[in-house]
Amino acid sequence: MITYLEKSRSPFYPGQPVPIELFIGRQKEIERIERALVQTKQGKMQVLFISGEYGIGKSSLANYSKFIAERNFNLLGIHVFLGNSNTIESVAQKTVETILREQIYNEKVLDKIKNFLSKYIGKQELFGFSINFEALKNDLYDISRGFLPFLKNLYNRVKEDNISGILLIFDEINGIAKNPEFAHFIKTLVDENATSSNILPLTLILCGTEERRKELVERHQPIERIFDIIDIKNMNENEMKEFFIKAFNSVEIKVDEKALKLICDYSSGLPKIMHIIGDNIYWIDQDKFVDFKDAIEGILSAAEEIGRRFVDVQVLKAIHSEDYKSILSKIVQKQKKSFSKKEIEENLSSREKEKLHNFLQRMKKLNAIRSLERGYYEFINPMIPLYLYLTNIKKK
Repeated sequence: MITYLEKSRSPFYPGQPVPIELFIGRQKEIERIERALVQTKQGKMQVLFISGEYGIGKSSLANYSKFIAERNFNLLGIHVFLGNSNTIESVAQKTVETILREQIYNEKVLDKIKNFLSKYIGKQELFGFSINFEALKNDLYDISRGFLPFLKNLYNRVKEDNISGILLIFDEINGIAKNPEFAHFIKTLVDENATSSNILPLTLILCGTEERRKELVERHQPIERIFDIIDIKNMNENEMKEFFIKAFNSVEIKVDEKALKLICDYSSGLPKIMHIIGDNIYWIDQDKFVDFKDAIEGILSAAEEIGRRFVDVQVLKAIHSEDYKSILSKIVQKQKKSFSKKEIEENLSSREKEKLHNFLQRMKKLNAIRSLERGYYEFINPMIPLYLYLTNIKKK
């Protein structure tokens, strides 16, 4: 029996972009991104929007894009996680911080970037340096209002060292997308560069759900036409199998074929769920061979983790009602993201039918579901039906 202390590093990364060596599939999407990178290397600007549901792997694709941009096209890659940013100044701050923290292996390029941003570098520390936030905050207004000149200045410092352009990724835009200024900020950046006599070779990528893209368009309609949209779909079974085999093999673990199929079935093609299930199975396995029992235990253990991570506390509280639980269990039986009221009513008791309208209104108020065409609904977060489905399986 293998103890936790004897385990090597888990090959799964719940909640993090997947490492380059474990990146699988997305070939069509990569080809479209490479097409843009080719154009940028030739001196043009390209603007992409990587769109997809929560947990679908947008950040992992963006991270892989940065890798190939640097390796194959000699671009300077900047992957900015905006997180809780909600102002243009905070976008500028995150960008500068990211540039300073990026792992750049070309020493000449690194030295020139540090020299360019030297006033924002604080004290030398054991594992690098601190950032002089006071100096940075004093300049944020000027940087955010002159963002294109800032990027051009950065590029001019490094272009002589075989740097052909810049790949700039704005990831985790949920917070900033609500700010009307952000849509104008992006459109202005694109328009100013397009009309410049000295165009900055730039590929700009935004990562977000389709709802966030529509939100940007609502804030500033002209932004709609600037994006080449790359819509990521759920991974297919072959891609999932390839990923799990590669991940487990990297730590010398073999997987039974029946167990592998079960793992893929319950992962639903969502990379975030694949990593959570895989990680739970990794810690459960005791003999470096994942069998059907290991898979079952790992999937059931993952259900609790999915609930904690991705299902809103208010939604969990709302479904504690026995009637609501029963209604939900019938909605999620087929693991569908969308459903019709008529289809659900056919399987409900008379008591549940009476409560269905209130249930749907409650779920809408909690932003768990939204109305589609007449009588149809869908879960806003695909993790919710998956969590409920796995929870029902666990009870059975």
